[in-house]
Amino acid sequence: MPEYPDVTVYLEALAARVIGQPLEAVRVRGPALVRTADPPLREATGKRVTALRRQGKRIVFVLEDDLYLVLHLMIAGRLHWRPRGAPVPGRVGLAAFDFPGGTLVLTEASPKKRAQLWLLRGEDAVAALDRGGIDPVESTLAQFSETLRRENHTLKRALTDPRLFSGIGNAYSDEILHAARLSPVALSQRLDDDEVRRLHASTRQVLLAWTDRLRAEAGNGFPEKVTAFREGMAVHGKYRKPCPDCGSPVQRIVHADNETNYCPTCQTGGRLLADRSLSRLLKEDWPRSLEEMEEVRAATRSRMQGPGQG
Repeated sequence: MPEYPDVTVYLEALAARVIGQPLEAVRVRGPALVRTADPPLREATGKRVTALRRQGKRIVFVLEDDLYLVLHLMIAGRLHWRPRGAPVPGRVGLAAFDFPGGTLVLTEASPKKRAQLWLLRGEDAVAALDRGGIDPVESTLAQFSETLRRENHTLKRALTDPRLFSGIGNAYSDEILHAARLSPVALSQRLDDDEVRRLHASTRQVLLAWTDRLRAEAGNGFPEKVTAFREGMAVHGKYRKPCPDCGSPVQRIVHADNETNYCPTCQTGGRLLADRSLSRLLKEDWPRSLEEMEEVRAATRSRMQGPGQG
């Protein structure tokens, strides 16, 4: 899912192309994309874009006549800038937004089409979509601390909760926690002041550094390589690869569609966090350290190879 850095760079690329320009047409192919009926989408036609802004992970096009076109890319939605009048791609295409200088094409690679588009009238209607999370980059240490400690959740859950923090998802929460040297399952209300200070600083540093990196990567072009798995990430998507700081193999916790990646040496004092599915399988034999994990893997390989095949 595009997060704070990705959405920020999308907004900057779009600003240079559409602010001050009329939205000439909206062509929708995905039947479940549009989430509002009043005002009808056709009312956006011909309206100039006066501003762009981020609301959590949403992109907000501020139009003339108090209209707002709000787009949430969800997990697999992506934006592409194409020549004016470009078609909506057949298999993955959801919509196209035509401007005088080009066409913004919305695609979604996943078979589960989850991207969402609203046309709203008035600031109150836009505010009603806001989950209420604070800006993690602009917040002061006091604001960050109060928000983090408001409820007692694991740090992974707290950082990705849009009611608490705006724009952080699965990928960058892993990177933030690694940079802060904090366990993803540490409880937010049990952190001491120094740990909260570290987490606040790491949140700002990671999000700003990756925004700068993605901005430089896009240059004057449009960001086309938006992904949750990037080569320069320390732990996210790096299961069993060496941690760039200590060399220990990165570990993971899998839950439903999400995966949490962490370094046990840097973040959990060498302790392995129980993966729910593997814990049920191994029960009391669940390894508690990297050394035990490697012993389990070695024994498993030996059993699979059988006698005389080693």
